[in-house]
Amino acid sequence: MMINIYKVKCCLALGLSITILSSCSAQQGVTQPVKPPTLPIAKGEYINPVFTPILADPSIIKDPKTGMFYGYGTEDNWGDGNGSHLVAVVKSKNLKDWIYVNDAFVTKPNWKANGGIWAPDVNYIDGKFYMYYSYSVWADANPGIGLAIADKAEGPFVDAGKLFTTAEIGTPAAIDPFYISEGGKKYLFYGSYSDKDHNGTWAVELAADGKSVPDLTKKTNIAAGDFEGVMIYKRGDYYYFFGSKNNCCDGAASIYQVRVGRSANLLGPYLDKDGNKLTVRGSGTLLIKRNDRFAGPGHNAPIMRDDAGTDWFLYHAIESGNPTVPTGANRRVLMLDKLTWNNGWPEIKDATPSVTAQQAPVFN
Repeated sequence: MMINIYKVKCCLALGLSITILSSCSAQQGVTQPVKPPTLPIAKGEYINPVFTPILADPSIIKDPKTGMFYGYGTEDNWGDGNGSHLVAVVKSKNLKDWIYVNDAFVTKPNWKANGGIWAPDVNYIDGKFYMYYSYSVWADANPGIGLAIADKAEGPFVDAGKLFTTAEIGTPAAIDPFYISEGGKKYLFYGSYSDKDHNGTWAVELAADGKSVPDLTKKTNIAAGDFEGVMIYKRGDYYYFFGSKNNCCDGAASIYQVRVGRSANLLGPYLDKDGNKLTVRGSGTLLIKRNDRFAGPGHNAPIMRDDAGTDWFLYHAIESGNPTVPTGANRRVLMLDKLTWNNGWPEIKDATPSVTAQQAPVFN
């Protein structure tokens, strides 16, 4: 059965409760939910999830001023009596112990009449913290991407306005931004999947100050319309594309997952391990998928490296035994797993979220 995942994602980001009957869940062997185990955690270990109740579509950055890690998540109503968190900000000194700090915004941006702030992407640029964010309502025909700037990692972030809307950029579902710089130039990758024509992941060049797109007609197709939540990671001679597929927000039945490809050039072409172009639907090498405990692992943050040189993968997932908060929103918790490399390709053990105590990142 065809599901418009973009609409599902938007609706749940606003804290609405939706139930979707998905034949694909049954086809992929989704089992009964498993309740979280109660396990002792020794010093130097951790167990997933590393932050609850929600930090969906996480962005993680290490503050160059303090060395602390900060995380940011899609606007959601946690059911804690505080209404919608306007991009929750959390912090950690070790990637495994996170505490809530505050919301990034005091008030919402005003360049759209209404909407939710989703999938923030925070970067340290020219001595300040730049947050590229999605702005949309459920089933929005014209969502867009904006920019907010702060002097400190925890904010407050002050809106700098709209970069573009879907209508202005000319590609469907213009959300899920990701910033990267290369060769003295700044780029923004974006795109959330749907079944519309010309949908997909795209890249545009930003102005030198990162605050606008000089030419909205110049954009490069990076991946097909069944990917979303792009993250690009440079390692060695390759740029690695991490993108999420399937239904992010179908509660305990979610089959969201991350697939990868790589390219010798930032703007592609990106190929999976079998040589398939990511611009073709159905491509991508599997990195992580659901298990009985955690459904819908995906929309990962930038890869973090610890002091031992180990790479760490942060993403959200849904606890199948506790899939929603009281408001009905999907309980997309923050997850952490070790990322290894095998013959030039990233791997996560068993290609699924860890469910037992793991050795924690090392920080001196």
